[in-house]
Amino acid sequence: MKITSRRLAAGGSALALALILAACGTPQDQADPTGTGTVTQEPTGTQTSGPAGEVDQTHNDADTMFAQMMIVHHEGAIEMADLAVERAASEKVRTVAEGISSAQGPEIEQMTSWLQAWGEDTTPPDDMEGHGGMDMDGMSQEEAMAELGGLSGTEFDQRFLELMIAHHEGAVTMAEDELADGQNPQARELAQMIIDAQQAEITEMEQLGQNL
Repeated sequence: MKITSRRLAAGGSALALALILAACGTPQDQADPTGTGTVTQEPTGTQTSGPAGEVDQTHNDADTMFAQMMIVHHEGAIEMADLAVERAASEKVRTVAEGISSAQGPEIEQMTSWLQAWGEDTTPPDDMEGHGGMDMDGMSQEEAMAELGGLSGTEFDQRFLELMIAHHEGAVTMAEDELADGQNPQARELAQMIIDAQQAEITEMEQLGQNL
């Protein structure tokens, strides 16, 4: 009987201690019933969940146009880069092309997620869509691809670099416009990243073109 009484007393003390600890737990502890350390919190303010994470809803027409047009622009760069991966004679040119394609694909997904979260169209208006590719030496995206398609060897490599440099310069101009007129902090951050990355790639391609 004495042993049973001690066990009941010990059990009661343990239960009381558990209740005290639960009452003193933080909101994060209480929101993690699995004990895994992962706490799910509802987004607040002007943010909403999207494929690329939390999307800041703050935006203006400049942000919308930047995302819409840069998606089209990136798609053009990837089209050119993928052709260079297949056709370039120089391994260094193929490496540059692979880097362009792999970097710009995720950025397209990111900008698409913003537009969807903002409730905006993911494509530019019909009267602006043709400008997304930007002129390259006075050539449209279709004209540039047609010219590249008729070239091979070092001649292809040289022309690809020239056209991609012009294409990158167009992207830098678009990104600078976003920094000047845009409001969305995530879009402005991406614009600066595009400027930094593509200016570095322009320098790399210029040097590579001199050594073909």
